[in-house]
Amino acid sequence: MSTAYLLRRLGLAAVVLWAAWTVSFVVLYLLPGDPVATMAGASDGEPPTPAELDALRARYGLDQPPAVQYVTRLWAALQGDLGTSFATGQDVRSAVADALPPTLQMAGVGLLVAVAGGTAVAVAATWTRSGRLRQLLWSLPSLAVSMPVFWVGLMLVQLFSFRLGWLPSVGDRGPGSLVLPAITLGLPTGALIAQVLAKSLERSLEAPFVTTARAKGIGEAAVHLRHALGNAAIPALTVLGYVVGNLLAGSVVVETVFTRPGLGRLTVASVGAQDIPVVQGVVLFAALAFVVVNLLVDLAYPLLDPRIATTTVAAGGTR
Repeated sequence: MSTAYLLRRLGLAAVVLWAAWTVSFVVLYLLPGDPVATMAGASDGEPPTPAELDALRARYGLDQPPAVQYVTRLWAALQGDLGTSFATGQDVRSAVADALPPTLQMAGVGLLVAVAGGTAVAVAATWTRSGRLRQLLWSLPSLAVSMPVFWVGLMLVQLFSFRLGWLPSVGDRGPGSLVLPAITLGLPTGALIAQVLAKSLERSLEAPFVTTARAKGIGEAAVHLRHALGNAAIPALTVLGYVVGNLLAGSVVVETVFTRPGLGRLTVASVGAQDIPVVQGVVLFAALAFVVVNLLVDLAYPLLDPRIATTTVAAGGTR
């Protein structure tokens, strides 16, 4: 792996983070609306006077011109200061850090469900010699993708919680309460992995190196799992960045359906309260997660196929 390849990827990651922060600033701070007035209206106490509202705007820097706000907040963000919550006064980094563990736990298990399930369906669909079973397995990913996440969650709760009583329906009460949310979150992601991996695996099984391996008398299991699957994994690896974004976006719906704490619930509450610093902090974290995963994927390409790094550098970074 060359230094130029690594520096180019790090530079692109920095540009994506800056773009995400800038777009979120434009959308959240410059659109019509007064978050201070919204926060004051939601208060149960006596409404603040205009002078008190002006003092709050000055405290959060909302009385400054947009360009000054942009530069001030960007400089603070570069130093790791994401501001304080309008609603609670809590440091945004602390608010995101407190909400992060349940979401990471659920997304991690959901990713395991997606990778294991998607890989199993793809391998079975390209392995079986039964025409009907093959057709059924190929149609499963399309069916899973077409089902709304909230509907899947409600059906799982209805079956496994209310009818069978096997698993908790809501809340965060131990490993059992993680099963249904993780399956709900991992199902559409696993379907995407299965679609990409099955098509790539089918192409790999028709490649000359597979024909050569079969001619040498290597068994079908070894051909499938050792030769074809490794080569077919590169396109599936490419969708990992989208998968992470899909898991974070899906956590908003899943945490709401299953009444679980986490980043999704924090986002919904912050949007409802027009708590702009917290919403921007969540957006920045999601962009950071997306960038880190894609950077790791980019760095993994040369390890799977050294020709990729050479080709990318020679082409000036265009792949």
